[in-house]
Amino acid sequence: MSEKVEQALDAYKAMSQSKSTYFGFLQELDQKYDKNQSPSIAENLRLEELLAAHDVKVKAFNEAMAAVDDKADREELMARLTTASTVSSTH
Repeated sequence: MSEKVEQALDAYKAMSQSKSTYFGFLQELDQKYDKNQSPSIAENLRLEELLAAHDVKVKAFNEAMAAVDDKADREELMARLTTASTVSSTH
């Protein structure tokens, strides 16, 4: 596997983790709404921080994907991403 493919896969994993962290915290806040409570200022700031961190990870992934310019490498990357997303959606 080429270094560019590895970098794109690492970027994908980081992006997936930041997404999971963001949505996990969002679910915690949603429980407050279910109890007619509102998130604190600190919680809202934390949510903004998590979203900003995720945005950085998405940008890094997009850049890593764009750097994979070899056709065979791109096909390998797409196959691995398909496998990764299938595995993560079943867990």
